[in-house]
Amino acid sequence: MRLSDIMSQMGLTVWPEAALVIFAGVFVLIVRRVLSRDRAAEMASAARLPLEDGTACEKETGR
Repeated sequence: MRLSDIMSQMGLTVWPEAALVIFAGVFVLIVRRVLSRDRAAEMASAARLPLEDGTACEKETGR
């Protein structure tokens, strides 16, 4: 008996399908969170984080 015969008899086809369903569910939740309008202000502040170095710029201080 070969290993491929043993593995084919174990009935493991449900696991890839379960993984696909979990992946699709998480993907939908992430897309929904990113595209929600309730988080627009949070996303805008997160987008500015890499550019902020702790100093005030002219636009923020109104000079």
